[in-house]
Formats: sequence, structure tokens, C-alpha cells
Amino acid sequence: MTCEETLILDGAAKSKEIYKEIKTEVEKLNKEEEVVPRLSIIFVGDNPASASYIKLQQKVCTKVGIDSKVVNLPKNISQEGLLAELDKINNDDSINGILIQLPLPAHIDDDKIIRKINPSKDLDSFHPYNIGELVIGGDAYIPCTPEGVMALLDKYKIGVKGKDVTIIGHSNIVGKPMALLLLNRNATVSVCHIDTKDTAKYTKKSDIVIVAAGVPNLITADMIKEGAVVIDVGINEVDGKIVGDVDFENVKKKAAAITPVPGGAGPMTIAMLLKDTVKSCKNMLNK
Repeated sequence: MTCEETLILDGAAKSKEIYKEIKTEVEKLNKEEEVVPRLSIIFVGDNPASASYIKLQQKVCTKVGIDSKVVNLPKNISQEGLLAELDKINNDDSINGILIQLPLPAHIDDDKIIRKINPSKDLDSFHPYNIGELVIGGDAYIPCTPEGVMALLDKYKIGVKGKDVTIIGHSNIVGKPMALLLLNRNATVSVCHIDTKDTAKYTKKSDIVIVAAGVPNLITADMIKEGAVVIDVGINEVDGKIVGDVDFENVKKKAAAITPVPGGAGPMTIAMLLKDTVKSCKNMLNK
């Protein structure tokens, strides 16, 4: 396998295709139902990385015709104050989707906030109801990053049925729901994490490796079998550059297909957020 033969899974290009589809759906909702899908983003504090990501989300929302509003709350807001703000959004029928920008300040109990979100507006799929639906393969919202990974594989016609897949990282946001999505499509899934004794033992035999650990260059070429598909969800800053969890230049010499960072899984995450906002809007219209 040479570098020239490796398929680069271009999430930036594929997400633009999805944006066009979403824009068409939004225009149809505007015309036929006289509604505009609306997204509310709760942002507590002033974390610069979070603020930058929210601006990017809003920019793309504007492009496809989705109305997005940031509820910016002070970092010293009480838990009761945050729950009260969330109640207002839960009860506002004009708002179709809710995002809680994480991390929340240390004095806030994340679990209590997550459990308070209206499950029908929970686009991050943090609420236990949506996680339970995901476990049984129900029609729930799916965390946007795993959903985006699956959409990217589908766009490139990379099947997962019967494949050996290793996921590195077992967070509630990526690793665990990623495993469930793959299991629901009949992949054979291994999940590795910080306490796994020998991660390479799993990755070396895998047809697909999905990495979401937040460790630069964690996955090296000697850990990947020839012809594997490698999906890098990691985002790290090293010497002022954004890099993933995979040693891209060396791993791509062995991989059949690989995502770049940036431009791979990241853009697909935002595309799924927009897609699910429109889905929620349609669901609320059909109630």
C-alpha cells in the first residue's frame, strides 16, 4: 500500500454535500410549514475554545437557514440558576434543539443538568432516555460525532457488517455510543481505554480503527494492519498546529483509508447537528 493509493476520507467535502440537502429541507419547511428550525446553545462562562466552536456552529447554521441562539451565562451561575434557564428553553415550543456546551464549571453537577434536558430536544443525546433508545436501536438522537463517523463511512461506501472494529476511548460522548452504533450494524467491536493492557493487540487485527483519546500521535504505523480504515476523532494542539490522535503521515502509508485532522470527522459532526435540528423540527410539527 502506498501513500498515493490511500483514500483520504474528506469530511469537509462530504459535509458540504449534506449542507446542501439540509438547506433544501429547510427551504421546504419555510415554504410549506412557515417555520424555521431553531437551535439553542447554552454556554456557561467564557472558554475561548468553546466560544470559537460555537461561532463555527452558528456560521454553518446561518448558511443552511437554521436560526441559532447562544444563551451565554456567567461562569458563577448557580446550579439552580442554570436549571431555571434550561427550563425556559425546554418549555419554549419554538426551539427544536438544545446543546449544552461542555465542560461546565466545576460547581455544576453535569449529570443533573443533562437529566433535565427535554429528551425530544437533546441533540447531543446525553439524556439517559436517548442513550437507552440507542442501546436497543430505537429512533433516538445520536451523539453528533459518532453519527458523523457513520455518515462518513456511508458516504464512502465502507461497510461495517462483519468487520472487526477497535475503538480507542470510551467516553459517553464518542466511544460508548460509537460502539453501540457499530454493534447495531453487526460489526464486532472492541473498546480500548486508558486501562487497556495492550491496545496494539486489538488494533493490529482490526479492519477499522476509530480513535478518540485526545493523545497526539497515539496510534503509530506499527499498530495498524495493512489495508485498515483509520478514523481519527482526536483534536489536539501541538506547537500551534491542530493534529489528531494518529501519526497521519506514517499510518496513511499502510491504511486503505484514513481521515485527516482537521477536515475529517470534525466537519461531519457539525453536519449531523444541523441534520438533527431539522429532524427535531419535523418531529415537533408531527406531534
